[in-house]
Amino acid sequence: MRLVRDPVFGEVDITASADELTRLAGAVADGEGLLSASDNPEGDVLAGLEVRKSSGPGVLVRLDPERRILVISGDSAGRAVLAGNLRDVASAEEGLHLHIDYFPGHYYLAEGSESLVVSSPHGGMPGR
Repeated sequence: MRLVRDPVFGEVDITASADELTRLAGAVADGEGLLSASDNPEGDVLAGLEVRKSSGPGVLVRLDPERRILVISGDSAGRAVLAGNLRDVASAEEGLHLHIDYFPGHYYLAEGSESLVVSSPHGGMPGR
């Protein structure tokens, strides 16, 4: 898994194999887990991702700058939706990417959440 924070747009790009995305989806659904990234945490590359349970409401995605990890915490309903989205990307037959961005009234993300871009194991765009 590779986690890179875009210095211009501030979103975190998650690039992973189908197995890694499936493990991430499982950790999100369970509400616990610590996954390491494959690259050394330098510059905008993050060291890993941690998942925690919380009472919500919704899912909060935040950056822990001290540990250089992305933290996903939230209630079970919000985590279930996010886990389903991650499983969909993991099982995609062709390239695609999923933008996960908070907006007022978002149905599962909490205000203040970092923006994510999750790319399928086959690349970020169909046909590439």
